[in-house]
Amino acid sequence: MSDSTKLAHSLIRQLIEVGVSDFVMSPGSRNAPFSIALSQAANKQLINLHVKLDERGAAFFALGISKAINNYVAVICTSGTAAANFLPAALESVHGVNKLLIITADRPARLRRTGANQTTDQIDMFQSIKTHDIASDTNIKSYLTGSPVHLNIQLDEPLISSAEEDWLSGIKITPINFANKIKGKLKVSTGVLVVGHDRAGYTKSEVIDFASKLNWPVIAEDPLSFPNSVAHASIFLADQKISQQLKPKQVISIGRTTLSRSINSFIVSINESVVIDPRIKNIDSRREAKILLSELPDEIISDATNSEVWNKASNIAAKELENLPWSEQKVITKICEQLADGSAVFIGSSRPVRDIEAFVHPRSGIEVFANRGLAGIDGNISTIFGIAEKFDSTTAILGDLTFLHDISALANSPKLNIRIFVIDNNGGGIFSTLPQSNADNFEQIFGTPHNLDLLKITDGFGVSSSRVSNLDELNQLISKPIIGLSVVIVSVPSRSENAKNLKEIFQRVSKAVRIGINLA
Repeated sequence: MSDSTKLAHSLIRQLIEVGVSDFVMSPGSRNAPFSIALSQAANKQLINLHVKLDERGAAFFALGISKAINNYVAVICTSGTAAANFLPAALESVHGVNKLLIITADRPARLRRTGANQTTDQIDMFQSIKTHDIASDTNIKSYLTGSPVHLNIQLDEPLISSAEEDWLSGIKITPINFANKIKGKLKVSTGVLVVGHDRAGYTKSEVIDFASKLNWPVIAEDPLSFPNSVAHASIFLADQKISQQLKPKQVISIGRTTLSRSINSFIVSINESVVIDPRIKNIDSRREAKILLSELPDEIISDATNSEVWNKASNIAAKELENLPWSEQKVITKICEQLADGSAVFIGSSRPVRDIEAFVHPRSGIEVFANRGLAGIDGNISTIFGIAEKFDSTTAILGDLTFLHDISALANSPKLNIRIFVIDNNGGGIFSTLPQSNADNFEQIFGTPHNLDLLKITDGFGVSSSRVSNLDELNQLISKPIIGLSVVIVSVPSRSENAKNLKEIFQRVSKAVRIGINLA
């Protein structure tokens, strides 16, 4: 039995015994001892083994599974650039508080800096993730603390062993308990609670329990998880007069603040702020607030805040938004209304996550996911595929550039029930709503139209696809059950028209809310 094979056996066995059930790998030579060991473990039905063609997609796929089960998922690759391709998902896992276990195969230390093939410095190559450089058998349980982990494994030749060993017998699985720490006492008076999309790693039930004790109005970046949150706050708070009228004495933010500029400005305007987020201990150590808490308090002393004016503003805004024309916002609200209870939905970065915060009516019954750690558009399809492994039905809403950025994931797609809606406005729609919209050469450097037929591209991967361009077609498609993988290309008005419509909607809502709460 080669030393490399023995090392692979030991590490995989240890991971199985502490409750790691999903392993994602990409083919390679240096990681062969792990590949063979994982295949043997999968044959005995001890693990779920997922083989992905490219390392970048594999890492995001593992990230998706980790999000879905809130446990470590291992992603394994060979040495060199293969390891470097894990970086985007590694950074997302750090900033998104996800349990990603990165295992990179490496040459022995004696070959580093000698010009050996596919050998580079893999130590601490992932920002904010400590590398454990392993050359011999070691106890790795202590490394799994709930944060992302990097195991760099030195594997010497021979990599393949012909000797047989019953290394999987007698396995006893005792999962590690990664329960969130909820303790402490917080005394406040009256205010508003703002909940970021990732909830600082806390579960929905933990945040809802905290909110019920607090008894304040709740603004949620993810209204699909908080049915009692204030709908459309990011729209009517864009009006400074309304924002000033609703300004409370205090504000509590759980996790990072939302992507909405109006919500962020509203938070900054409030004198007394409290931030609750474990990341202030290491990642976001320069976060500012009157009170910084790294744990969610279990004891709350507060004065109930009257939600009447908030609910009135929300209801007025909802009335103004009832008859939206065919648009990105209409599409997204209609999809979210029809999501089946018990299913999962993934929200793409850029415009979709903003439109859901602003336009969707709060509801419950579904599990909502997004890559909000660094809010990148890379790896979104791969993340969706990982999440879908743990749900009977999964829906996703992506922009066209986000879809194209990870299009190669369709070459290695799973046989699961997934429907991906692609909002096709031929480019980067978000920039038309930002100050960059007036820049010279806007289309070339920001709009970046792709001018591609996304239907033909999807068909080229052998994936079922269709196109909708009006509400009747969308309603007809949504009514059908999600069976297998399909992509729906949603043709919407131009990016410039969308920006114009958004401006008009915000003005209309602002006027109606002002009148309704006696500010006109």
